[in-house]
Amino acid sequence: MTIERLPSTEEGQRPGLVTGDICRPHGFAPRIDVSSLIDTDHGLIDRAIFTDRRLYEQEQARVFASSWLFLGHVDQLLKAGDFFTTFMGEDPVIVTKDKSGRIRAFLNSCRHRGARVLRADYGSTRAFTCTYHGWSYDLEGKLISVPNEVGYSQELWNRDEWGLLEVAQLDTVLGLIFATWNPKAPPLDEQLGDMKWYLEAFLDRDSEGTTVVGGITKWVLKGNWKLAAEQFGTDWYHVNMSHASALMVLSPTGKGPKAEIANTAGRQYSDDRGNGTGFPVHPKSRFDAGPVHKHYDYAAMRERLGAARVEGPMTTGHATIFPNFSYLPVNGSIRVWHPKGPDEMEVWAWTVLDKSMPEEVRTAQRLYNLRTFGPSGIFEQDDGENWSEIQSISHGWRTNTVPLNYQMGIGTEAEDGVHPGSTSELYSDAAGRRFYKRWAELMNTPAWHEEAEQ
Repeated sequence: MTIERLPSTEEGQRPGLVTGDICRPHGFAPRIDVSSLIDTDHGLIDRAIFTDRRLYEQEQARVFASSWLFLGHVDQLLKAGDFFTTFMGEDPVIVTKDKSGRIRAFLNSCRHRGARVLRADYGSTRAFTCTYHGWSYDLEGKLISVPNEVGYSQELWNRDEWGLLEVAQLDTVLGLIFATWNPKAPPLDEQLGDMKWYLEAFLDRDSEGTTVVGGITKWVLKGNWKLAAEQFGTDWYHVNMSHASALMVLSPTGKGPKAEIANTAGRQYSDDRGNGTGFPVHPKSRFDAGPVHKHYDYAAMRERLGAARVEGPMTTGHATIFPNFSYLPVNGSIRVWHPKGPDEMEVWAWTVLDKSMPEEVRTAQRLYNLRTFGPSGIFEQDDGENWSEIQSISHGWRTNTVPLNYQMGIGTEAEDGVHPGSTSELYSDAAGRRFYKRWAELMNTPAWHEEAEQ
């Protein structure tokens, strides 16, 4: 079976995709039915989902506006007035701690003319003041100062109505901060489901919790954000080929890993919420950096986390929490794929470590992460090259008519009795298929803000 492509107009649009009964609020273009672009039953994906500008705009309104999105780590906010800025989709956001110690997140846009009220990446402040006309907001988002306020009509003016726009929901899990614009979104724990069990293998190794070190590394890549998110959720398959030279460099012999390591057994978890993680399984699973390996008491970890987590997702593996948050336990790397148009993403990456790690172990893990992942990492560069290569040719007319194959592992998903939820073999596209199935569901469902305006 192949995905049926719809004819293109001279402008490169496919009018057959447009449904007339779902319209974007505020008079924008009609919504696009993506049913013909995603065939998860047969493992086929239309690559228009990576290139079409209209689909990208619909993602902003339905996927990013409706989902729980990663903002940062609680360790970035130590006291009242601390803040950092980030994005939810393409919307700029301020994350701060108010005077009561509550973490809050606001749209970083002045209610007067729309400029950002904070242009710094992070810092500490008592108020957020727009440098355009001087409107100022407190840590709770309330408008507290308006130059020449007497010039506003007392019949129309109500300062209380012009505070910063706050996210609908904000929650934390294992030190990570998530938020959503969607007031109807299920609780964060419900969105995570069984995925939280796998996340705990990474972030609950220490009773004291985790900390972030080294700041945030940021870089821009050519490529659609979904290419990165799906790989981190589903794709161990590329490791031996794409990272062959890096594996040779890291191996003791310089010839690459032994066959039993290169072809390791493992499991891949996926769920209906689009989350996915894969990991090798071995009773002697260990951390790659020598000082980190020596630091851990694996017997104690089995007592804390259970053997299944220690022998699997605690160390080597990959994961994505839908839509655009990913992590790598063996490196202590967490990252978010910020969309910057259909052809570009901005990657933000943190190094997360257990709080109890002594300084020399922290340094070893941080340096190992930098050498392997990050803009200069020997693995990261391979990944970025792959995504950019895919994107660079996907606008070709003939290229953009050929469906992509996500058929590996179809029918193998099952409850294995060891790992929570549905798992398949490590070498599988199962999590990728469910990632795109969730994406398609959101793309074809009117979002909370559309329902409110109908």
